[in-house]
Amino acid sequence: MPAKDSVPGTILIAALLCVVCSLAVSAAAVALRPYQIANEVLDQQKNILDAAGLPTDEFGKPASELSKKEIDNLYTWISEQMVDLDTGEENNEMDPTKFDLVESATDPTLSTEIVPDPYDPGEDRRPKTMKVYFVRKNGEGPIRQVVLPIYGKGLWGTLYGYLALKSDLETIQGITFYQHKETPGLGGEVDNPAWKAQWNGLKLYNEKGEPAAQVFKGPAPDADPYSVDGLSGATITSRGVTALVQYWASEQGYGPFLEKLGEKIKQEAADADTASVTAPASDLSAEAVRSEELLSDANHIDTLPITSTMKVGA
Repeated sequence: MPAKDSVPGTILIAALLCVVCSLAVSAAAVALRPYQIANEVLDQQKNILDAAGLPTDEFGKPASELSKKEIDNLYTWISEQMVDLDTGEENNEMDPTKFDLVESATDPTLSTEIVPDPYDPGEDRRPKTMKVYFVRKNGEGPIRQVVLPIYGKGLWGTLYGYLALKSDLETIQGITFYQHKETPGLGGEVDNPAWKAQWNGLKLYNEKGEPAAQVFKGPAPDADPYSVDGLSGATITSRGVTALVQYWASEQGYGPFLEKLGEKIKQEAADADTASVTAPASDLSAEAVRSEELLSDANHIDTLPITSTMKVGA
């Protein structure tokens, strides 16, 4: 073995240290990976809930300020569903919990080429099937909102986020971005709560049914139902957000699915109306049934004969 103070000895010690440190880092990465995945899932759940506006409606604050238990409780309002983007049909053969957006978008067998005409999100491919999210109060009843995963190019990379639509499927509830590489203070302002709040109530389509929601160049006109303020100093990011929102709202994106979902929501509403009109007496509330029993008892007393032991007028 070479002397410690010799050149070979120094190199040997350095090599041993590198090996030991590499093994330690690798072991830590493997051990912590489940926690990293859990945190990534939790972050996406928070973004889905924020896009739908549920944390603000129920707790008066964003999902980032809620506890893990509160997030879990709110997320029971969400159901996940795989859909075929070409046909708009629901796909019940794929497991939503195993869906990976990035993997699906880059795998030629799971994705299709994006034709950048007339809407160009700046990406080469999109998955053939996507995971969407339905919002129902406490996980039951009619669909209140649908949350759609969206992505497209910004200035420095791909922005990944969620777009939530109200039950009319034409009005935006909210938008969030959970992953991007935009410059803080410029394009990074897509994370600014005040800017994101401008999307609430925005119209996704114009009167012709064409995708029209956009990030305006400069302050958005007050009477414009389709525009939010531009991101100051971030023209390319602003254009990228406009392009990706309009692409996913088009026939190349979620258009066929939203059309079929609209029919489903209308059918649910019609079924609910029919059920309320034809509800049998057994469906009456306990209070209503009790009221009927009391009324029946009162009528029965009024018809009783007066016996000799009763004092009239007593």
